Amino acid sequence: METTTKPVTVVNADRLILGRMATTVAKRLLKGEEIAVVNAEKAVISGRKGNKVTEAKEFLGVGGVNRGPYHYRRPDMVVRKTIKGMLPFKKPKGKDAYRRLKVFIGVPEDLKTVKMETVADADSKKLKCSYFSVGQFSKEIGWNQGE
Repeated sequence: METTTKPVTVVNADRLILGRMATTVAKRLLKGEEIAVVNAEKAVISGRKGNKVTEAKEFLGVGGVNRGPYHYRRPDMVVRKTIKGMLPFKKPKGKDAYRRLKVFIGVPEDLKTVKMETVADADSKKLKCSYFSVGQFSKEIGWNQGE
């Protein structure tokens, strides 16, 4: 019996706008593609860094240790949660789509040889406002790279 594995689409998040990239990836996941997002820490968030960090720190105060909501600080988990928010996660098709998503900090060894795609609509060169990377955002809200 032959086992066939679906080819993994690799999306390079380097200098892509997080929200626009996430919508495109979510749509493709719902169509049945298996997607791996690499360089998650290099995706960008539009807006002023101070405002976004203050907003996130207020949100981090909500919840507790034993009960949710759980607040992620690692860049790959921030990107993953952003994409999850664009999926119908409470339905089976949304959960299946979410299982087909992999997000990485940097580029793993096994994906270095695979051809990487980019999302043309999400290029940060189109932004006229200020922006900063998800890696910078994660450091501001308490992510330590050693963890």
